[in-house]
Amino acid sequence: MRKKELALEVIARLKKEYPDADCTLEYDQAWKLLVSVRLAAQCTDARVNVVVEKLFAQYPDVASLAAAPAEDIERIVHPCGLGHSKARDISACMKILHEQYQDKVPDDFDALLKLPGVGRKSANLIMGDVFGRPAIVTDTHCIRLCNRIGLVDNIKEPQKVEMALWKIIPPEEGSDFCHRLVWHGRAVCTARTTPSCEKCCLRDLCRQNGVK
Repeated sequence: MRKKELALEVIARLKKEYPDADCTLEYDQAWKLLVSVRLAAQCTDARVNVVVEKLFAQYPDVASLAAAPAEDIERIVHPCGLGHSKARDISACMKILHEQYQDKVPDDFDALLKLPGVGRKSANLIMGDVFGRPAIVTDTHCIRLCNRIGLVDNIKEPQKVEMALWKIIPPEEGSDFCHRLVWHGRAVCTARTTPSCEKCCLRDLCRQNGVK
């Protein structure tokens, strides 16, 4: 099966399996997602969702978070790990949003990449979830599953996986497809335990099971 055909079949099956899959970071404003996705590096979304409740209660808007000392931010976000660097990036990012973008998150991919702590994964997440633009978020689940299934061939670098997927995933499907990979990667095709291949909706397509 050609990769484009495989991709369409995988998309269809994951849609059926996870019809309501969405971002597992909780947010109600774009700037909050920007903060949360920075905190999510090497941390679970579940923990981030708990930690940001206190952060956003104390600093309820871009202006107040931009004015907060980085040390105060660090004390709150410390449970997410890498507290010093994350707090520094959040502080610098909010200052730019406040001073250059009138407290708004820019809807331009290149502008997002210029913000402190924002890489391609984060920028794609913002573009897809906030602005409804075509996006492919190559997190660890996406990279692991796409290699296992055979959508990419032993590619581990996030940007290379992203570029390979752009060639085979319809643009309008990319964002939701990546969210569904996260859900599937947590529930079935796990990383730290033996994958539950016997209940996988992709079992007969998966290269991991000897399908070529």
